[in-house]
Amino acid sequence: MKIYTKTGDKGTTQVYTSEVLRLDKNDAILECYGSIDELNSHIGLLSALMGNINADINDEGSLSTTFMFDIQKTLFSIGFAISDKPQIDKNATQVLEDAIDKLQQELHVQTKFILPGGCQLAAQAHICRTVARRAERTIVSVSQQRNVPAICIQYLNRLSDYFFVAARAFNVRAQIADIEV
Repeated sequence: MKIYTKTGDKGTTQVYTSEVLRLDKNDAILECYGSIDELNSHIGLLSALMGNINADINDEGSLSTTFMFDIQKTLFSIGFAISDKPQIDKNATQVLEDAIDKLQQELHVQTKFILPGGCQLAAQAHICRTVARRAERTIVSVSQQRNVPAICIQYLNRLSDYFFVAARAFNVRAQIADIEV
């Protein structure tokens, strides 16, 4: 199978929904797909970095590469849900909330704003957080034009919260203080 088809050379692409559509590449749906794809790539980088870091920073639970892989699979499902076929676990948001609650037990109470940074894992988690926020904004735009399951927006909203808390937890585990302002 060839990777290139030449069908998009004039700025349009085919999207499979309940019907096959030919859309401009800057259509809101494609912007949303792109943001989710970029987020998935950044999570892949975070997972790769986690695999290269000392095992005491990575754990078996909510900061594991397995947990990140599950997030990536859910993001892929959100892409299908935007198109036509919702296949998202109705408990996906709750899983993130449980992970956030567990991680927050490790953290001191936040009383100031925190700048992105710290250790490499925390910095990458902050990038994931900001891209998740953009993906959330783009999916809201799509939801104003098409029927998008509410869980998709909810999940992306909670995912950015998760990455904020994960960044703080990575810093704690690396014994690096948050950068407060």
